[in-house]
Amino acid sequence: MPDNVFYRSVSKEHLVVDRGEGIYLYDKNGNRYIDACAGAAVTNVGHGNAKVINAMLTQAQRVAFTHLSRWTSEPVQKLADMVAAIAPGSLNKLYLVSGGSEATESALKMARQYFLERDGVSGKYKIISRWKSFHGNTIGSLSMTGDNRRKKYTPLLLDFPKINPPYCYRCDYGKNPASCGLDCAYELEKVLMKEGADSVAAFIAEPVIGAASGAVVPPDGYFKAIREICDKHDILFIADEVMTGFGRTGSMFALEQFGVIPDLITVAKGMSAGYIPLGGVVVKDEIFETFKKGSGVFVHGHTYGGNPLAAAVAVAVLEVLQGENLVENSRVVGQYLLHKLQEKLAVSRVVGDVRGRGLLQGVEIVKDKYTKTPFSVKLGIAEMATLRLMQHGVVVYPGNGAADGISGDHFLLAPPLILTREQADELVQGIVNGFAELEQELHRSGELN
Repeated sequence: MPDNVFYRSVSKEHLVVDRGEGIYLYDKNGNRYIDACAGAAVTNVGHGNAKVINAMLTQAQRVAFTHLSRWTSEPVQKLADMVAAIAPGSLNKLYLVSGGSEATESALKMARQYFLERDGVSGKYKIISRWKSFHGNTIGSLSMTGDNRRKKYTPLLLDFPKINPPYCYRCDYGKNPASCGLDCAYELEKVLMKEGADSVAAFIAEPVIGAASGAVVPPDGYFKAIREICDKHDILFIADEVMTGFGRTGSMFALEQFGVIPDLITVAKGMSAGYIPLGGVVVKDEIFETFKKGSGVFVHGHTYGGNPLAAAVAVAVLEVLQGENLVENSRVVGQYLLHKLQEKLAVSRVVGDVRGRGLLQGVEIVKDKYTKTPFSVKLGIAEMATLRLMQHGVVVYPGNGAADGISGDHFLLAPPLILTREQADELVQGIVNGFAELEQELHRSGELN
């Protein structure tokens, strides 16, 4: 039978998944895999959670869909209340959409319209972001993205400015975190001076850089400097927590760990844990009130934003996260996993860096770990490693281009937050075995001396 699915990679063979249980996936042949990336840092509460499934069924039996322009619902209101209770500061209002790209696109538009509502007339429209970042695949969100996924679509994108990321392993300034002076943060101010702050509406950043760079954690003080610069120049700070939000890094929102409160937080993935598409923007009261006192209308929207079924699922997911203490588990087991990976992979000839926070971790693969020289992009090392690890029952999230925008290989680890220490040991052993075979393969091919 022909396969009529238009896959992202049209020449690749895909395994057919049969079922998922907890942190594991099973293919049609009965082989078991650790879902070590939770799909794409999504299935935070694991596969087959009975509470979430029951909530979905119960709500579907009542009403599955109503449009938020005409109806609200108890699940939508309850979800907004729950998010307000866990979000920092005055971030109390929740604007709902269907996914991460929609969330960042909404934040872009919200930042632009906020200044129009506040000032009547405003030239502030640009969003400054960072190179080696990923904020989504719509035209607006891709305009804010700074990795190689944007290249083919450059003629279609908005010409937004970008600054260097806080990528300590490959510091653009040749410094080390202990004495760097946070040049990567203060570059924001330099760009603001060049662009003119009166043309800039917001700065957007992932607290821990995800898919584009492999769990890059900024140095101490970085986000405090960013917050001060944003306040000084009257621009909004958007925290893109689509990947890091809802416990992934060991706190409900990753930015809490850096002692900073943003103006908007974009969310998705872990909010509904893969059981249904959902995303949103968490907004400060002050911004909401500006819209309310102004035109009273945010000129934006999507069909499925705020449907009762998705909200009911997210409510159940949040109840599981809080009731089963999964955020703390992410912190504790995440520390254990990171330590084990750093210890066991230290001897590998091709592992340059192991980093991360909570259960969002990255492994960077290099040809020479002392010079940090990456492999040739033609080899597709990240995908090669991914396939090798799958043979050892571990599914990871590959990425490339972080070294210079073209070359550089890494993969993300983002297992469900229910991961135990014993399962972490199983995960590490699978990775160690897979890398031993990968090194042998590269040695035989002459890519490693």
